[in-house]
Amino acid sequence: MSHTRPLGAQISHMLKDRGVDVIFGIPGVHNQEMYRGIEEAGITHVLARHEQGAGFMADGYARATGKPGVAYVITGPGLTNIMTPMGQAYSDSVPMLVISSCLDETAATKGQLHQMKDQRAAAETVCDWSEEARSAQAAYALINRAFMEFHTARRRPKHIQVPIAQLEAVASPHDPADMGLCDGVQQMEPALFPVLPQMIKEARKPLLILGGGARDGHDDLRRLLARCPIPVFTTYAGRGIVAPEYPYLFGSTLARPDSAAIVAEADLVIAIGTELAEVDLWRAHLGDTQRMVRIDVDPAVLAASGRGATRFKAAAHTVFRGLDAAADLPMSFDWTPAQIAATRDRWRAEIDAERPGIIPVCDALRACLPEGTMIYSDMTQFAYTAKEVWDMDAPGHWHHPTGFGTLGYATPAAIGGAVARKGLPTMAIIGDYGFHYTMAELGVAVELGLPLPIILWDNGKLKEIEDSMVRAQIAPNAVVARNPDFCKLAEALGAYSAAPRTLAAMQDAVRAAFEADGPTLIHVTPDII
Repeated sequence: MSHTRPLGAQISHMLKDRGVDVIFGIPGVHNQEMYRGIEEAGITHVLARHEQGAGFMADGYARATGKPGVAYVITGPGLTNIMTPMGQAYSDSVPMLVISSCLDETAATKGQLHQMKDQRAAAETVCDWSEEARSAQAAYALINRAFMEFHTARRRPKHIQVPIAQLEAVASPHDPADMGLCDGVQQMEPALFPVLPQMIKEARKPLLILGGGARDGHDDLRRLLARCPIPVFTTYAGRGIVAPEYPYLFGSTLARPDSAAIVAEADLVIAIGTELAEVDLWRAHLGDTQRMVRIDVDPAVLAASGRGATRFKAAAHTVFRGLDAAADLPMSFDWTPAQIAATRDRWRAEIDAERPGIIPVCDALRACLPEGTMIYSDMTQFAYTAKEVWDMDAPGHWHHPTGFGTLGYATPAAIGGAVARKGLPTMAIIGDYGFHYTMAELGVAVELGLPLPIILWDNGKLKEIEDSMVRAQIAPNAVVARNPDFCKLAEALGAYSAAPRTLAAMQDAVRAAFEADGPTLIHVTPDII
């Protein structure tokens, strides 16, 4: 006989059957029925200090595992608070499922607790879709739809809201037969092969541009490049797809203005899994291309790829596997490792001149990290520099709020990543101003006993904004906020702290933080030597 429960409890049981083992959120009187089934279902709940923190934790968990991050929030302000993380997840193609309560009726009754004019529509502005489940079967169908799309389409956040009366109403469980609906179906245009190998055979100076959507199948790609050495640019999200020692790696340097000249040298440019958006290039166009190929799973990206481009709808790993299996691909091209190395050296000097003193700190930090460290960074000059000069050993190990550009992302996102990666090293990098946004979430890391180093880069101001205002001849009179004693603040929350004054001391503090029984805030200033 089926086990009837309130729908709020049934939803947790269904999520458990879908492989969900952690939910992030904050309970309230409107969504408390969703909490009835969490423990019974065997799911861990992580209590955030703010719904924005819960959303970033779910984002960080999803990026670390590849599984959807799930969050429970209340009606009204609970949902609006998590909309910023939803917008970030949408920009960066992160699978996140936000389930909220909603009022049973809003048209004829006013003045209710947490009332909004149109909660569902508000959420839809920052996610893939937002729908209301007015019955148990509708809730199950929408959850199935979300997980199906997480498996088969571009991975982006979804929102499901359930009226309070429905959450409280007794419901039968979901049908386990529906589980098979989420089996992934890979798509690939039949025309892709043998057209693409032939294009590569005809080229003398081909170029690959790899985005975050190209992370899957990187082993196949590395085998391919070992015998067919095509030079590679990556976007920031694509770092680590190609090994750092690959001699034909231009790195994540598309934002260098004269990278356009490199693109113009190429007689074939193949862009895979990237929008080539403003936040990838920081200029209007990639550059003049003689022949352009765009490969992506999102038809919207292909449609916007420009006149004259050859377009294929395909997952990156199918492309890499197919090319790796192709015979007679060229074993050399007209690029040389010396040319690429000289270009990268010149760009590194430019980056050092633009933001002096940060590169040596990046180098020292990288040298002391354990193998496989996963990094979550924030909108801070330290991260902007590191993203261009710090080549990653593996893909999907540096996460940054690239598209939406939200301050305060790194600390809670790293907590979500650390929850997902028990026993594996995880680290946050955040600026002093960004830390203000979500500093309360440090208490969550303390409660959970997470050995999480948090590198706090404190230049005492919104330095990137100050530099931009000065360049625009605007008086930078709103870029400094009074900072607390960050180390004492961390200790008040129960965390460890360190304030190293040398690079060697910083390295010692980082090593100790990975061995600690809780988080450590490591306060670093630009005058570190």
